Amino acid sequence: MNRNAIIGLGVGAALLLTALASAFTVNEAQQALVLRFGAVQRSIQQAGLYFKVPLIDSVNYIERRVLAFDVQPQELILGDRKRLVVDSFARYRIVDPELFYQRARTEAALQGQMQPILNSAMRNVLGEVPLFTVLSANRDELMNRIEGRANQAMANFGVDVVDVRMKRADLPEENSQAIFRRMRSEREREARELRAQGEELAARIRARADRERAVLLAEARRDSEILRGEGDAEAVKIFADAFGRDPDFFGFYRSMQAYRNALGAESTQFVMSPSTEFFRYFDRGALQAVVRGGQDPVVPEEAPGDTEARAPAPNGAGDDAAGGDDQALLNRLRDEAAQTVLQGEANAAGEASAER
Repeated sequence: MNRNAIIGLGVGAALLLTALASAFTVNEAQQALVLRFGAVQRSIQQAGLYFKVPLIDSVNYIERRVLAFDVQPQELILGDRKRLVVDSFARYRIVDPELFYQRARTEAALQGQMQPILNSAMRNVLGEVPLFTVLSANRDELMNRIEGRANQAMANFGVDVVDVRMKRADLPEENSQAIFRRMRSEREREARELRAQGEELAARIRARADRERAVLLAEARRDSEILRGEGDAEAVKIFADAFGRDPDFFGFYRSMQAYRNALGAESTQFVMSPSTEFFRYFDRGALQAVVRGGQDPVVPEEAPGDTEARAPAPNGAGDDAAGGDDQALLNRLRDEAAQTVLQGEANAAGEASAER
């Protein structure tokens, strides 16, 4: 290889390297600034292949897409003097890369400038309206006004603010606590009212139930007393019908009941005269007379009216009225009394033989 060929190859390689160093591309999502020693030479906003002076010019790429910026939450005073913490975000696009480079140079520096601008626009707009308007459907109109004021300020940076929106709007912490306490006290008041109404209704139900219970018990007691009285009357009538046929035996039967109640198991001692009316049936002859259907042992002088009252009814009319049941009851009682008398005589005879 001769010397000229080597020189040609070197020149060609140098030209190729120079061409590669001077060429650059811009895609659809970017825009570029050609800088020479830090000064802007030209602005490129269309995608394609471009050239620059190698080793002298440099290329600064800038986003062409819509960018998002989260605004720091801030506490605002609304038109009705109420405080509100607003958390918002903004979307923007760099439309003038040369002006952007001259004013901000980087996106971080631009967002640092956007924060106070957006805060000021939001404070000015929301400070003119009450809380109800911020929370109503008119919020879009408020956001459009904030966006317009932000665009006026951001135009000096070559930036177009596309949209400004609220992510959330809350009351301050101290206001939230006060509202929470007020809501809790209101709910507690409603709960107390409901409990009082329930207790009143329960008291009415209990009073009604107690009244119905008292009425039912009174009616049941009344009916039971009526039935008991009717039963006692029927019992008295039955006794009167049964024992009215033989007054002497009825007196004897009542005396036996009195003896049984008086002579209990604890003591059989009486301090009284043996000739009293209470002991009249302790005489053996009197008992035999009653058992055999005789007269009462102590028989006073009867008036004619009494004799007529004790005379038997003619033609057996009394027996027909009393019936066979009453006569059977009298016969059974006479048999029991006779057995009692005979048993008493046997016991007395036994005690006499034992003494001999």
